[in-house]
Amino acid sequence: MSDFKIVLTNVVKEFNRRVVFEDISFSLKIGESIAITGKNGTGKSTLSKIVAGVLSPSKGKVEYFADGKKLDADRVKDAIGFVSPYLSMYDEFSASENLIILSRIRSGRSATDSQVQELLKLVNLWSRRDDRVGVYSSGMKQRLKYAFALLHRPRLLILDEPTSNLDSDGVDVVKTIAQEQRKIGILVVATNDKTESAWCRKRLRL
Repeated sequence: MSDFKIVLTNVVKEFNRRVVFEDISFSLKIGESIAITGKNGTGKSTLSKIVAGVLSPSKGKVEYFADGKKLDADRVKDAIGFVSPYLSMYDEFSASENLIILSRIRSGRSATDSQVQELLKLVNLWSRRDDRVGVYSSGMKQRLKYAFALLHRPRLLILDEPTSNLDSDGVDVVKTIAQEQRKIGILVVATNDKTESAWCRKRLRL
């Protein structure tokens, strides 16, 4: 995909007849970024899941385009990387095994040894690559989620509470990832942290 765009039009989300947010509209193309901000309970994580295609809006549309053509669902998942504190990895397998297994589930193809090495080095987990993820700290698990999200070089990277559970070194890793994504794709960050929201050029306050 040499070009990519996401368009939200009048998006509404309701839970049990309660409106979480309504009339959300924006579009983003390659090189653009947006921070979704607001107090706890305003729907930041919910909107990030809708942008990622994990949740459907109650009303409105979320559309993805590549090279001027609307993408179907199968192609959309290949364009998106999503990192959230609520996502889980397989505790019984190592970091390397997780990337290989999850890449098969995502695309039907196994990650190569060089891909696994590159990404685990990027998130500072290479030296612990053969340890079971079940013995990882919460911060290490969070960094492994980044490795998986970047495995297919997504055009759209969505980060929900991006530095949750991370120490200063982990925060530096994520900041570097965010800066690089702004150059090569689209970045969406759901956060109420001013430092994290500063990674993005646009703001949407819920």
